[in-house]
Amino acid sequence: MDSNTTSRRKFLLLSMGVPLGAALAACGGTAGPGSAGGSSGGGAKATYWYLSVQPQEGVRTRAVERFNKANPGGTITGTPFQNDAYKTKIKTAIGAGQAPTIIWGWGGGTLRTYVQAGQVEDLTSWFEQNAAVKDRLFPSSFGAATIDGKIYAMPCETVQPIVLFYNKTAFEKIGAQPPTSWGDIMDLVPKFNKAGIAPFSLGGQSRWTNMMWLEFLLDRIGGTEVFQAVFDGTKDAWSHPAVLDMLTKVQDLVKAGGFIKGFSSITADSNADQALLYTGKAAMMLHGTWTYGGMSQDGGDFVPGGHLGYMNFPPVEGGKGDPSNTVGNPGQYLSISSKATPEQKEIAKKFFATGVLTDQEGKEWVETGGVPIVKGSDAAWAGSKDADFLNFVYGIASNAKVFAQSWDQALSPTAAEVLLDNIAKLFQLSITPQQWVDNMNAVIGQ
Repeated sequence: MDSNTTSRRKFLLLSMGVPLGAALAACGGTAGPGSAGGSSGGGAKATYWYLSVQPQEGVRTRAVERFNKANPGGTITGTPFQNDAYKTKIKTAIGAGQAPTIIWGWGGGTLRTYVQAGQVEDLTSWFEQNAAVKDRLFPSSFGAATIDGKIYAMPCETVQPIVLFYNKTAFEKIGAQPPTSWGDIMDLVPKFNKAGIAPFSLGGQSRWTNMMWLEFLLDRIGGTEVFQAVFDGTKDAWSHPAVLDMLTKVQDLVKAGGFIKGFSSITADSNADQALLYTGKAAMMLHGTWTYGGMSQDGGDFVPGGHLGYMNFPPVEGGKGDPSNTVGNPGQYLSISSKATPEQKEIAKKFFATGVLTDQEGKEWVETGGVPIVKGSDAAWAGSKDADFLNFVYGIASNAKVFAQSWDQALSPTAAEVLLDNIAKLFQLSITPQQWVDNMNAVIGQ
């Protein structure tokens, strides 16, 4: 988790290019292959770029410091970047063959572009030889690290599923229970509206918040295979009947008044959608677990007073999807530049084996409010005031048969932008489900 008090966009922004000269100038010198700005001095040195913003930056930096102390003959030079600066610099550097040794990222579609360009190492055999490293991590975290059956990244840091939050007090006011099915959701809409409470908060101007609804509905209706076909580039994969069903259900919910009035002008980056939930103006909110910290910090007695409820997205009647499945961020990811020297690659692999997600680092991630993607990490928060929520998140992540990556990260940057644009139009009722399908089929594989 990049920050408990910031939005998903702080760690889910798509890459875009900038002029090469500007990127390299900002790196502080002329970079050679795998050096990302150079690292002269005694002993072999690898380089590592990662995101800034505290307290997460501190966790990453201290992991590097501990590794360097234990390995003085082969150290890592870490460089933190703000999110927007990082996403531009890393893509430009990789495209120019000037990447750092260790590449921090989100996996999925962007990783696929690196793989297709031959810019990152195939780690499949390394994980086979280091089975103990792989076995420590949630199996679901490897999906976004795997391209065409091969592993190109080391899962790291924390897991962040999307969950259905609800205001217990709002439910008490109408004498209802949390939904256990899609039918329950639709039945609750008129009841909350009659009581003057919006059924769902939604920061629709941000677009990716709307996407969460489609991700879960498609999974619950058609199972994971439907979007997998899209990810694999299968022609006309969006034409699956489950997709039209998903799109129709979303528009039915919009037409029924399921979302707060004016949702298309509300932004998630301002945390306005969270405020609607904890002030009781909305009864429910589908959002990432990263919002828990913000609601805990800004919502007064809402979280500490036990008024916040949370659950996995319910099943859809007649759907083929497994209700244990989830979507969101199955982890963050570290790749190794194929342009790095053999010595740098060996340092990176040693860091993966002995310096990533150690017990100390896991403890530090928990202190930021995150759930490390390590089996048994739940022991680290015994006695925490947030133990119930952390156990809930751990349970979802560790029990999910499939933890699907958010669509705008799983797809290429080009397809993701078209996706978000069409999702916004769908929620605004300005296009039909069939038009949505046609528009999205046109960018499959791009």
